[in-house]
Amino acid sequence: MKFLKTLLFLLFAGSVGYGQQQFSVYFESNKHDLKKTESARLQKWMDANKDVKIVAINGYTDEDGTTTHNDSLSQRRVNAIFKFVSGKISIRKDFKTRSFGELHQHSKNKAENRKATIYYLEAKDLPRENEILGIKPEAVAEPQKRVVTYPEKITVDNPDGTKSEFKLDVAFMRQMTNAVKGDKLTIANLNFVINTFAIVPASRSKLYELLLVMQRNPNLKIDIQGHLCCSPKDHTDLSTKRAFAIYNFLMSHDIEKSRLSYKGLGTTAPLHPIPEKDEAERAANRRVEIEIISN
Repeated sequence: MKFLKTLLFLLFAGSVGYGQQQFSVYFESNKHDLKKTESARLQKWMDANKDVKIVAINGYTDEDGTTTHNDSLSQRRVNAIFKFVSGKISIRKDFKTRSFGELHQHSKNKAENRKATIYYLEAKDLPRENEILGIKPEAVAEPQKRVVTYPEKITVDNPDGTKSEFKLDVAFMRQMTNAVKGDKLTIANLNFVINTFAIVPASRSKLYELLLVMQRNPNLKIDIQGHLCCSPKDHTDLSTKRAFAIYNFLMSHDIEKSRLSYKGLGTTAPLHPIPEKDEAERAANRRVEIEIISN
């Protein structure tokens, strides 16, 4: 029975791409030590191929001996070659699991089968290493967007017994739902009475948008950050008071304290240099942002 043994049992069974080269070293019968002549050949090959990369080393035996013996012998031959080239030629870490045994042509001359073959790539082919070896890149699964439904309008009870209906920004709520840790989202059109932390009636819908997102995403944790415009200093800590107003609204509607934090940044993180050029820049700097802590 003819034997063709590789170090491992053909764990790599794909076809070998164009660009992969090979060099064989031969052994005496039942031996795994390199002969002087073969050591010299191997050294000469290394000197001429300093820029190559070894992708596999396969060991082979002739048909003499038992299967177990030949398996062990082929492995020792691979180890002998590896010890000789290690640290001198670039080599893949998984070289022992890559088999190119299908390239081996069994010879009628037993001496030609007692060998270890180095499979390698030349420097010009290294950029295509995975392609040549038939290694396909692992598919990266895109993060699935959380499907949460939101109403376009909401009706709420007022303290005086009346009701108010608000149109909601569904796009913003979805954006916040699918935001990831570290993302910052500006609550657009959230306005306060000038020089106070009182939210103008027309902006109350923004509070309910935030509330609905927090209610329907129980793992969401946020930091509420207040920003001011115009003055280089926040003399009355107004930015903190405005952030707290939103924090307090969510707390009063049963959002757990552990999911919320707040701070005022004054004018330390403006979107436009202070003093601003016009009202558009002042409005952009005068904002409340939500930073996603976890989601």
